[in-house]
Amino acid sequence: MKPAIIGTLVALTLVVAVSANAQDAKSLQITRAENMPSRSGAAEHFTGAVRLRPLFDSTASTRASGSVVTFAAGARTAWHTHPRGQTLIVTEGLGRVQLWGEPAQMMRIGDVVRIPAGVKHWHGASPDQAMSHIAVQEHMDGRTVQWAEQVSASQYAAVPVAAAVSQPRPTVARDMFGDIAPKLAQLTDDVLFGDVWARPGLSPRDRSLVTVSALIAMNRPDQLRSHMARARDNGVTEDELIETITHLAFYAGWPSAVTAIGVVREVFKR
Repeated sequence: MKPAIIGTLVALTLVVAVSANAQDAKSLQITRAENMPSRSGAAEHFTGAVRLRPLFDSTASTRASGSVVTFAAGARTAWHTHPRGQTLIVTEGLGRVQLWGEPAQMMRIGDVVRIPAGVKHWHGASPDQAMSHIAVQEHMDGRTVQWAEQVSASQYAAVPVAAAVSQPRPTVARDMFGDIAPKLAQLTDDVLFGDVWARPGLSPRDRSLVTVSALIAMNRPDQLRSHMARARDNGVTEDELIETITHLAFYAGWPSAVTAIGVVREVFKR
């Protein structure tokens, strides 16, 4: 799924939260991305490296809360339940989800997973790819989750046959050059965007700023177009992109900055 579509899913989730808060405060409230820091998942509730970034909390008149959860390859939650169920929106990578007593299922970018209320389950990344999803749930009597035991290695290793033989979904890399260089497209999806971009050491927003800066400095307009769009989806503002170009003009050279301005004009018009 293209980054713009993923960004739309994130935006829609945030709109729900903003609207709910606005009802309580009688005025519009916006929580900026830079004011929503991430934290590590508690070891008693997760296996492997997991980062959680709260998006919004419940209010006096609403029950829903949401967060972005990023799992490194092989990481997952413990078994748990939600009193009012949970909705997951997969934004990056490849993951797994399993209800108690049922086979595990694969989760891919763009999938929306609805978990029934009170049903024991777990979810996380695949063994060789990281995964990020938005998690939305409602509280009941002040609780949104009831944790249970950790998912064992044998439970996690059980791969559904249907998932093992399923065909890969179209991606930007497969659309661009998958027909002539399928292995390069696979590495782009699985390693670059499925692993590197999902690592918890940097937020997607910071990774976009680093990548855009490098492409400006190297004067790579073709790659810069897609990464400018990705940066906006990851929360980088138009003013920040312009300021990045202006700053790099003194370090990467005026020609590179002028080229980047032409690219950013195209992206902004879209």
